[in-house]
Amino acid sequence: MNKVVVGLSGGVDSSVAAAVLHQQGYEVVGLTLWLMKGKGQCCSEGMVDAAKLCEDLGIPHHIVDSRDIFQTNIVDYLVAGYSAGITPLPCSQCNKAVKFSPMQVYAKDQLGIDRIATGHYARIHYDEITNRYQLKRAIDSNKDQSYFLYDLSQEILSATLFPLGEYTKPETRRIATELGLHTADKPESQDLCLVEAHGSMQTFLDQYISPKKGEIVDQSGRVMGHHEGVHHYTIGQRKGLGIAHSEPLYVIELDARHNRVVVGDRTAAQTAECTVQRVNWVSIPPPNTPIAATAQVRYRSAAVPVTVIPQPGDRVKLVFAEPEFSITPGQAAVWYNEDILLGGGIIVEA
Repeated sequence: MNKVVVGLSGGVDSSVAAAVLHQQGYEVVGLTLWLMKGKGQCCSEGMVDAAKLCEDLGIPHHIVDSRDIFQTNIVDYLVAGYSAGITPLPCSQCNKAVKFSPMQVYAKDQLGIDRIATGHYARIHYDEITNRYQLKRAIDSNKDQSYFLYDLSQEILSATLFPLGEYTKPETRRIATELGLHTADKPESQDLCLVEAHGSMQTFLDQYISPKKGEIVDQSGRVMGHHEGVHHYTIGQRKGLGIAHSEPLYVIELDARHNRVVVGDRTAAQTAECTVQRVNWVSIPPPNTPIAATAQVRYRSAAVPVTVIPQPGDRVKLVFAEPEFSITPGQAAVWYNEDILLGGGIIVEA
């Protein structure tokens, strides 16, 4: 019988992933990573719901204390990034360093199981021509999470199942109801677990970064207002600046060295190109020449035409067909060929 370890957060998506695989005849083992204390998915509440699901399905349930690795790879990573005036993206970092890799190691070493699965909305396809596993968008474009998975290795993709990749979210809810899962009506979780647990990113950061008053200035250096810390802001932000002006102003630069937030009009917040590092080529081998693609620079941003130009090391330059709004150092840029995720990395310069 095929065996698979399913990552369970306690939400409806991972619950249905486990239940569907169980129905398909897999010998399912539930695994919950204890990432932090508090409410929300992946925390105490989520562990209880995950344990209840496994009891209902009649499958084993394991809990692994991953709080130290989460603290190092996510909390410390975020605090360092925001302190330096960038806006880190924790989810892709968490998927690779905290979830998938440790899950795979635990499944193999502790349980003797080679295959893992999660409730992510994405698809995996093996391409015989390139001899690579391709990461593809989910059928449900509103729930597609491939953007957060760009950093997964071929080794991980080869051993991973995404049972929900072919379903829409309403279909997932329907399946949960039909199967009588107690998580069927559980509310949707936040995209970012830290926000769910702490109420807001600002509340979370204020526990680690002390207020530091500074100036909000325009591009000429004229003082427009004041702030309590650059970590409260992100590139492209318009609301919450506390500035009265004749036209809308946006954050266009976070100068942590001088403790300044720089603002400008919408045109000033647009960029024609950016540099991306820590690049992972997922579905194709690293190219030697520029390629045409579409790229997302944020999870909810539209995919827009770009030219991807390989650079020395693990870097690329993205040149946009039209200037793109709110390109933010620390966020991920991910590029596609239609629904195939070609590669991605972290924006370092815009």
